Amino acid sequence: MGGAGGPASPLPLLLALALLSPRVWGGSCPPRCVCASNILSCSQAALSTVPSPLPRFTAVLDLSHNNVTRLRADWAPGRLAHLHALLLSHNGLSFVSTEAFAHVPHLRHLDLSSNRLRALEENLFSDLAELEVLLLYNNEISAVDRTAFENLGRLRKLYLGQNRIARFPLELLRDGSRLPQLALLDLSANRLRGVPVGELQALPAWLRDRLYLHGNPLACDCPLFQLVARGRRRRLSAVVDFQEELQCWLPGASASVGILALAGRQPLNCSEAREAVLEAHLGDSVTLSCDTRLRGVRSRHWVTPGGERVLEEGGNGSAALLANGSLQLRALRPEDTGTYACWVAGPLLNETLYVELLVHNFTLHGPHDTLNTAYTTLVGCILSVVLVLIYLYLTPCRCCCCRGTDKPPAPRDDSINSSVLSATPNHAAGVPGEPCRSRSASTAGLGQNGRYKVGGTPQPPPRHGPKAQRKVSDPDSVSSVFSDTPIVV
Repeated sequence: MGGAGGPASPLPLLLALALLSPRVWGGSCPPRCVCASNILSCSQAALSTVPSPLPRFTAVLDLSHNNVTRLRADWAPGRLAHLHALLLSHNGLSFVSTEAFAHVPHLRHLDLSSNRLRALEENLFSDLAELEVLLLYNNEISAVDRTAFENLGRLRKLYLGQNRIARFPLELLRDGSRLPQLALLDLSANRLRGVPVGELQALPAWLRDRLYLHGNPLACDCPLFQLVARGRRRRLSAVVDFQEELQCWLPGASASVGILALAGRQPLNCSEAREAVLEAHLGDSVTLSCDTRLRGVRSRHWVTPGGERVLEEGGNGSAALLANGSLQLRALRPEDTGTYACWVAGPLLNETLYVELLVHNFTLHGPHDTLNTAYTTLVGCILSVVLVLIYLYLTPCRCCCCRGTDKPPAPRDDSINSSVLSATPNHAAGVPGEPCRSRSASTAGLGQNGRYKVGGTPQPPPRHGPKAQRKVSDPDSVSSVFSDTPIVV
């Protein structure tokens, strides 16, 4: 051993070299490969088959840039329980057995990009229940079996760009049960001519906003423009970073145009849609969704059009914050109309979403009720006109000079039937020598002490004996609440 200040011992250097030496692996590091700890790199080694044997504790296996054209079921004869990353890009790979991944159940990263795969067969990746990232870009894939990605419950990123896919693989996304954790889907540079925009809008925001569609010969339409414009407004990398490559084709056009250039452009003349618009009626209850693209949300709250913040779950009054972050509004009023903002705080950044609510100033059956009310009002007006005409032209003559055969006045009794609202008009008998009253003088009003007055002058009621009496004309005449004879109330 060297003393203090003497030359350094070469032992640490020798140990470091020994860790990288094949002899440390017990002679198991394959030829033309580099072995370091649990990493096995055989890249650019002109291999036509997977080297064998493979160390059982290999965690990362890099076989890229070789000539491995077929990946059979026996490429790994033993179980590689520690392998979590397998790199097979740039190999001219044209065949992968459906049992090729049976011995690597804990694989999390699989790179099959830049090969010659033409189809994804049935249940091809079903043994990879822990797979998180799958790279299949730059192949010749034109057919995708609906079960190819079965059992990939942890898959987060799927790269299918630069292939020959002509039909949107909606089965990968529908109902969210097949790939529940999928957060990125790259379908760029394929042969897609159309995408189901309506169904894409129903997807979770974190997937819908990480859908790469640039480089496809898409047909131009306004829903596609609104989908892309919404991504630009929210500063999504799928739109902002590839804005020049987001092209579409107009009918009969010889060249593509930018999708975002469709705003106001003939013949489509598309207009940009607002973030979210919801229509409702008076008295309805609605739920505004906080469709954030952030995951792992720490907190969120809503701000009403009036500036009121809804923070606590349950809330007070007509606004309530639900457990999933949505805002429920009950018994809508016209003043509830306006733009609502959802403020979301994520682990790394924040996000604000806007929902515009339009409350119609009638109930759901309002138009029918309005029609019924108008009809009733019209009938009432017609009936009123008819009654006025009857009153004007069919009322018996009240002039004292137009006497016929005088009828004796009917006796009055003080029964409960005596009322101001009598069914027959009351006319005073003509008095000789007294001038006839005009029709305008027959308008009666309340006088002092609760009595009626005629012609603006209070008249005392005629009395015959101790009780008030009034005469009754022909009981078959039209009734009137106004009388020439004062009435005691």
